[in-house]
Amino acid sequence: AKGRVEEVLGDHIDPGLEIDVAIRAHGIPWEWPDEVLREAGSLGEEPAEQDKLHREDLRALPFVTIDGEDARDFDDAVWCEANQHGFRLLVAIADVSHYVPVGSALDEEASLRGNSVYFPERVVPMFPEVLSNGLCSLKPRVDRLAMVCDMQIDTVGRLIDYYFYEAVIHSHARLTYNDVGAVIEQGWSQRVPAERVEDIDRLYRLFGVLRQAREQRGALDFDTQETRILFDEQRKIAAIEPVHRNDAHKLIEECMLIANVATAQFLESLEQPALFRVHECPSAEKLENLRAFLGELSLELPGGLKPTPEHYQSLLATVEGREDRHIIQTMLLRSLSQAVYQPENAGHFGLHYPAYAHFTSPIRRYPDLLVHRAIRAAIRTPGNAGHIRRVPGASGLKRERIYPYDTAAMLTFGEQCSMTERRADDATREVDAWLKCEFLKDRIGEEFAGVVAAVTNFGCFVELSDLYIEGLLHVSALPGDYYHFDQVKQRLVGERTRRVFQLGGAVMVRVARVDLDDRKIDLELAGIAELRSPAKPKRSQRRDASDTREKRPRKVKGKIKNKSKTDKKKAIEKSDKSKTEGNKPGSGKPARAKKSASPAQKQSGSRKKR
Repeated sequence: AKGRVEEVLGDHIDPGLEIDVAIRAHGIPWEWPDEVLREAGSLGEEPAEQDKLHREDLRALPFVTIDGEDARDFDDAVWCEANQHGFRLLVAIADVSHYVPVGSALDEEASLRGNSVYFPERVVPMFPEVLSNGLCSLKPRVDRLAMVCDMQIDTVGRLIDYYFYEAVIHSHARLTYNDVGAVIEQGWSQRVPAERVEDIDRLYRLFGVLRQAREQRGALDFDTQETRILFDEQRKIAAIEPVHRNDAHKLIEECMLIANVATAQFLESLEQPALFRVHECPSAEKLENLRAFLGELSLELPGGLKPTPEHYQSLLATVEGREDRHIIQTMLLRSLSQAVYQPENAGHFGLHYPAYAHFTSPIRRYPDLLVHRAIRAAIRTPGNAGHIRRVPGASGLKRERIYPYDTAAMLTFGEQCSMTERRADDATREVDAWLKCEFLKDRIGEEFAGVVAAVTNFGCFVELSDLYIEGLLHVSALPGDYYHFDQVKQRLVGERTRRVFQLGGAVMVRVARVDLDDRKIDLELAGIAELRSPAKPKRSQRRDASDTREKRPRKVKGKIKNKSKTDKKKAIEKSDKSKTEGNKPGSGKPARAKKSASPAQKQSGSRKKR
């Protein structure tokens, strides 16, 4: 067989090469066609005065954006007031659909990409930066076009009423999670204007109501740990640290969640196909495996073939304080299905909503853009009245111009967008694995404490404590015995010695081999601690179940010169996601095969998005 060199990407030690390789290996579009750049460049840097006409003028309302330290694509802004019924919450989302017509080069490229892909120190955006970081971004102190979800929420967190309308807004402040967190905890922050403190206080009071409603609703809530990678000046990993989410993160998450719920309710009321975000009940096979595991521990998950999130939460409450709680939680997480996009609403199991859709991120997710078009079609179609507002003078538009989609088209878009989401998950996970291999390649022979994160018939995947890096302890590297895999109990048992390696078990391991090409770390046993007493993770924080994060994967740019804890530098947080690969509908191109990952890696990828 013969081949030819298509492209030389650089030396294997070049910083960023692993990202270039992953982009190409997974077929992620990364270059902009000339026509796309021409269309983007023709839109200008600021909204035209004509475009601001016949919209609700909300520029006097003190909207604010709350994002990560280095965010530039601000796609949502919020404002809240207390009233006699509870709270009025306005969520303003960048009006991308105004600038991206159906069938345009920008639209075709966005549908091909499906979503922005967030790598460490690099983003492959869904739209050119002139839109994503410029014209569409809700930057402070400038006018921007927005699609607004205007909601009335009662004192116990119920959505009472809502309206959608086109607006022009003017963000009064660009705040960060740290800024808002300081105001929540201390009552002030040097970086927050004094006049915005009261606005934050109202938002926080609303958050308390929404959070209580979530708990009463029974949405899944797990203890998990996210991490971020810190780089030195040569773009080598200096450290991997846990990420701590404060109440500001959760506040914005709850605001986005309820806006998405209002959107799903509105889409259900329309006589037109649309994309929902669906998270189905666990499959019968997964439930059978889970119940077999729980039965060995004398535990039970109620609900038969249709357990509810309340059943999961009840079980978690039952095992609170147990040594093996982390193991039980891991198995509960692995029983969950993966969220997808589809035109048939089947509810959201993890969030425990009867209907859910994605509305809040059209800059970085194509399904959200499609949802915005469905809403605009309703606003601009004469005769529609429920839950929309049309400013006098706004012209009616033909439905086929705004939303020329039937159910078959939505099915295709749902499959495509679900695929591109998984494609991004695979690519970012692969880069993360490469960076961690590169970090450990000079530490071969060193010993680390670890916890068994997954068990298979060929060995155990062990997470190195404090490093948050996984490696494989192959069954052939276990002490002299023949080991049987007990799938029900998730453990390996020595035939002669009865030695046990089980999920959550504590071990001491030694780095034996690092393979950068295959992104694999091989470990060997250095010692065993409490084989029959599973270890509890050192750090964890309360997190919501599968698909519950609304805000973008945080991307913190910067360098650190050393590993000192006092060295205040910026960081890179890895994007957590999950699974498969494919191509644009109708492209005729075959999907690439994906690389395998450990069960723990796959599961951690499934918890990130709402």
